[in-house]
Amino acid sequence: MNLYNLGKALCNGVLRPLHRLEVIGAENIPTTGGVLLCSNHIDNLDPPIVGISSPRTIHFMAKEELFRLPILKSILPSINAFPVKRGMSDKQALRTGLQVLKDGNVLGLFPEGTRSKTGELGQGLSGAGFFALRTDATVVPCAIIGPYKMFKPLKVVFGKPLDFHELRERKATADEATESIMNSIQELLEKNK
Repeated sequence: MNLYNLGKALCNGVLRPLHRLEVIGAENIPTTGGVLLCSNHIDNLDPPIVGISSPRTIHFMAKEELFRLPILKSILPSINAFPVKRGMSDKQALRTGLQVLKDGNVLGLFPEGTRSKTGELGQGLSGAGFFALRTDATVVPCAIIGPYKMFKPLKVVFGKPLDFHELRERKATADEATESIMNSIQELLEKNK
């Protein structure tokens, strides 16, 4: 068993009962091919919660600072996480993300770039739109609906894949594509409260 699957099994055993996790729409994640999975970001536990909710292995982009911490710097690459420098265009992170999608894997992103302090959905960064437009990956919106309180229900909702055909055809901007993704996440949040 690799470290990702071991971590997933451990997190599943602890986090699922602790947060009474309910997963909706996991069937919306295609079983094969590149998938760009975009979620809101409300807690540090979001990556493992989305990870245990997804039927497929997810490659997460994680803030570079985490890779400087003694224990995490050796664990993160083993669980398919790769670093991104926040607040600037990180060409290496963009190349890695494109490769993940071109190889037919799932790339997990939190387009807001940081946790929401209010729980409300924030502004999305253009990186999500960049990946959506530069590849033919299926784009799946995801909503995490809290609160993260022990034994209070927590929901992860995977929405239906978004149709990016028209945006790709007319060469939309990355910001437009991100806005479309964020609107879909907002809809999931409102429908599943």
